[in-house]
Parts: sequence; C-alpha cells; structure tokens
Amino acid sequence: MTLRTASCRCGQLRAECAGEPVRISVCHCLNCKRRSGSAFAVQARFPAEQVTITGRSTEYVAPSESGGAPAHFHFCPVCGGNVWYSGGGIADTVAIPVGQFADPAFPAPGISVYESRQCAWLEVRGVVEHYD
Repeated sequence: MTLRTASCRCGQLRAECAGEPVRISVCHCLNCKRRSGSAFAVQARFPAEQVTITGRSTEYVAPSESGGAPAHFHFCPVCGGNVWYSGGGIADTVAIPVGQFADPAFPAPGISVYESRQCAWLEVRGVVEHYD
C-alpha cells in the first residue's frame, strides 16, 4: 500500500495518507486561489479513515463559493501552512493540497472545476474532466 506524507514547511503539522487518493482536482474558484496564493489550487482527496493527522492546527471555516457546505481548513500555527481540509461538499474525505506532499512524481489531476473563473492564460491539459 502506498504511504504519502504531507507536511507544513516547518514539519510540525503532518498528514500521513495510506492508499491512493479518490480524487485529484484543479480548482479555479476564488476561495482556492486565495488559499493557494496562486492562479488555481490542486488538491488530493483521500477517504478520512486512510489519513492520520499529527501536530497542532488552527482551524478556519470558510463558506463554499457555490453556497454548499463550508470547508474546514487546518493550518500550522507555527508556519501557517495549510496542510489539510475537510467538507466543501465531499463528505468523509480529507483534502490535502498537493504541494504539501513536495513530491514531483505525485499523480496528475483528473478533474478541473470552476473553469468559468480560470485565468485566460491558463490551460489544464491531459486526461482531465472539465467543469464550469
């Protein structure tokens, strides 16, 4: 079974994930852009029972841009890294920003959402489902 570890920059907050993600997605919503500090965000979702969280976190609850269920973001109180979040309309999963794995070989995303808010200069290529 594959084991992957995501962590904040200082290493205090960690998420160990067993098995493969059930979804890897690119999101172009404004909330994800602000969360990632980039033009989009990429995250992997794992079944909650396959994720072990260690370390202290500060939680921030943000409403969904679509009006759905809020997301619960967990940040390292030392370095501020957003290591994991839950909610946001996909129950019983833990989402981890792919960059927190610091793994250049991490699998590619299979879905791109909120493309109506995608930057005009950006193109998501490959075998990817596209949604506005």
